[in-house]
Amino acid sequence: MTLKPRASGKRVRRVLLLIGWNTAFIVAGLTLIVVVGEIYFRVKIPFTHGHIATQFDPDVGLIRKPYAETRHTNILDYHTVSHVNSLGFLDRETSLATGVENCHVAVIGDSFVEAREVAISDKLQVKLEELAAQTLPHLNVTTSAFGLADTGQINQLPYYDKYARAMDPKLLVLVFHVNDFWDNSSLLSTMIKGYHPEHMPYVTAVRNEDGTMSLRPPDSGYFQLSGPVIMPSLLMEMAEVSRFAEWIEAKTDALYSEGDPWMLEWGKQLREYPAYETLPLEWWPRDRSEADDLLGEDNLPVFYEENIDFTGFALDEFKRRADHDDVALIILSTHHVRAEGYPIFDRLMAMASARGIPVISQFDYIVRSGGRVGDANFRHNLHWSAAGHRSAAEAVLQYLAQNQGICDSRGGERG
Repeated sequence: MTLKPRASGKRVRRVLLLIGWNTAFIVAGLTLIVVVGEIYFRVKIPFTHGHIATQFDPDVGLIRKPYAETRHTNILDYHTVSHVNSLGFLDRETSLATGVENCHVAVIGDSFVEAREVAISDKLQVKLEELAAQTLPHLNVTTSAFGLADTGQINQLPYYDKYARAMDPKLLVLVFHVNDFWDNSSLLSTMIKGYHPEHMPYVTAVRNEDGTMSLRPPDSGYFQLSGPVIMPSLLMEMAEVSRFAEWIEAKTDALYSEGDPWMLEWGKQLREYPAYETLPLEWWPRDRSEADDLLGEDNLPVFYEENIDFTGFALDEFKRRADHDDVALIILSTHHVRAEGYPIFDRLMAMASARGIPVISQFDYIVRSGGRVGDANFRHNLHWSAAGHRSAAEAVLQYLAQNQGICDSRGGERG
């Protein structure tokens, strides 16, 4: 009987030893996973923070700094390094030979046209020129593109006035994305960019006392409202020193988005200004998808209705310029505009039809061609992948092939 306590003690020690070894194996295994993961992602991910230099042009507003190197990544899908051209856009240098008849196509838009996610060689305008050379060589199609992220058609008007017009285009393609409706409103674009709506670094539109609209030049004294204070999580802290942790954080953000805390905060700050103290925050979206959904509603608050009006004004201004210069004008709607079943596609079609502007639906083109709509964007990002740029180029090429008379136009008076 006296041996039982000793035997019991041995069993306890064996159990503790077993637990200790298992714990050691688990810790060693986790440590190995972290070390291997860290090595893997340091090899796989060339950089984790993007960079793009910007400068202010008094005629245009913000553009990219000419000849600057840009880096862009979401850590999960792409890591691109590109160079800005001499005009301040992420495109090739466009030098059109004098005395040579060509059919120049100018593409204007926002981040889908700027396309920092892909190499310049994969972009819509480059693919369009290459495909046209193969299938429509007699037209001698040349292309150029002018795009900047977080801009709408109102902001993009000077891209035509200062740059595209000088290239004597025969076809002007406006790339229209879901958020362009609210990017055309200084008030609604505040929730994305944070700029004060009356002090923005872009050309904007204002409604005059008589109800008409006019353009307001970019403000060199533009400023942004301050964002909310966000306490960093342990994962965010770890991501500062670990690429493995940064990859996990990026993956988590992509899969479990909880909205944009800046959007509501900027709305609250805007109410501190007398002109906006009655701004109805119950209509202020909490994230971009909610903003898109709201634009499809039938009964919109006043400042949303004005946004629709500003978009119509932008289309009127582009149409007036195109008609004056004898340039064919079309709209290319990105696949998202129709893919999600947004009612705003119908709104866009109605607005364009009323102005005699043809609309090419990238979504419809992909479906007709037997492609997969989901391939047009990245897995963790809604911007065009290389496949998306190619299908967009093919859709425009198809329109050009069916309307080759566009290239016979010699252009109207410039001035």
